Amino acid sequence: MLRQQVRILQRKAPSSPRISKPEKLILTTLSYKMKQTSIGFRKRLHRCFFLFKPETLLKWHRELVKRKWTFKHRNRGGRPRIDLDLETLIVRMAQENPRWGYRRIHGELVKLGFDLASKSVWNILKRNGILPSAQRSRSSWRTFLSHYREQILACDFFTVETITLKRLYVLFFIELGSRRVHFAGVTANPNNFWTSQQALQLVWMLEELKQNFRFLIHDRDTKFTRSFDNVFRSVGMKIIRTPFRAPQANAYAERWIRSVRHECLDHILIFNNRHLYNVLKEYEGFYNASRPHQGIDQRTPIPIERSSKAGTIVRREVLGGIINDSYRIAA
Repeated sequence: MLRQQVRILQRKAPSSPRISKPEKLILTTLSYKMKQTSIGFRKRLHRCFFLFKPETLLKWHRELVKRKWTFKHRNRGGRPRIDLDLETLIVRMAQENPRWGYRRIHGELVKLGFDLASKSVWNILKRNGILPSAQRSRSSWRTFLSHYREQILACDFFTVETITLKRLYVLFFIELGSRRVHFAGVTANPNNFWTSQQALQLVWMLEELKQNFRFLIHDRDTKFTRSFDNVFRSVGMKIIRTPFRAPQANAYAERWIRSVRHECLDHILIFNNRHLYNVLKEYEGFYNASRPHQGIDQRTPIPIERSSKAGTIVRREVLGGIINDSYRIAA
């Protein structure tokens, strides 16, 4: 022990010399051997000859024990890990079928020829943060609208300020399935008679187009009176009123208002009712027949034939060039 400490002190080093790992091992082992001596001699020996405190030796020992258990674990076999493609398929089944539990998914996999336990399916769903089927199968507005959107009509009002700061009210309807917009009219006084008249004209037009809708969505604005709703109830439609202060419940109509403002009204000064009517009528024709929509796979609300790759591409100005429409001229 003394020789080991003398070697450390003989180094040309600062007042507290650094000790290598082998030296720590030797000193720790020798200190353990010295425990076999008597208690009194051990205390006198520690006071006279040890350069390090007992806490230091204990710390070295803990480091040695820690290094002992850093070896790599051998592969002792066991069940092989599930293939990544199979795990992706299980997650996709759970997302596409929210009412399927892990046992139902396991049955579907067995039918497809996969050999795995139902507990493995449960572990995969849990690892990917997928909730049980009882919580995933709850209905939502998105699911409701996706299933019935071909039978739903929505309507709303929005306002436009003229160049003389006169407020005008615009009423429109939009088909949720096709995104087709029906511009109803413009007025400065949207009273009960005017709104009911616009509702009658829309119902007559839909009958001519042989379109049947079962639901009408609108908010709780007082301009949508009882007589307005009765016009649609007379043809078998059910009125769905959105919750208070929840514009997202009528998201399709709100999105069209944003489109008509951003693409059209924000770039035009409106003079009067007639001017606004003509502007919105022209924009309605462009929106329904020429403007592609992301929500319906870049198609137009009124279906048109896809143009061939032959022919010259020309530009058509809409609203005096505020909007440009591109199309091909047949060669």
